[in-house]
Amino acid sequence: MNKPKVAFICVHNSCRSQIAEALGRHLAPDVFESYSAGTEPEPQINQDAVRLMKQIYGIDMEKTQYSKLPSDIPAVDVVVTMGCNVRCPFLPCTERFDWGLEDPTGAGDEAFIETIREIHTKIVELAQHLAQ
Repeated sequence: MNKPKVAFICVHNSCRSQIAEALGRHLAPDVFESYSAGTEPEPQINQDAVRLMKQIYGIDMEKTQYSKLPSDIPAVDVVVTMGCNVRCPFLPCTERFDWGLEDPTGAGDEAFIETIREIHTKIVELAQHLAQ
């Protein structure tokens, strides 16, 4: 069976969606393929997110990831929006989730670490759901 493709979508594709893509690849590569995209991509991934993902998981997101538009990723089976309180782009999919995560940008390391922990938990839950 082909693994489902999961897209993590956020406006800037700079922080939460990039963390989700990286943790999906790290925690559930045998369950689903991870992609991320945004409607207004930033020129680079949020540097606090990059630093903390290196510190916590040893993952350098800048080696394998960059900010992308939805048109830059393949067709997906599952869409996960981060909860940006804006209208996310419509991507055809068989399942859609909104994780309702606050943007930690500018709120300091503790807010970032809490967001990373929340995403970790949600990735594990998503993997369990998709593996059924």
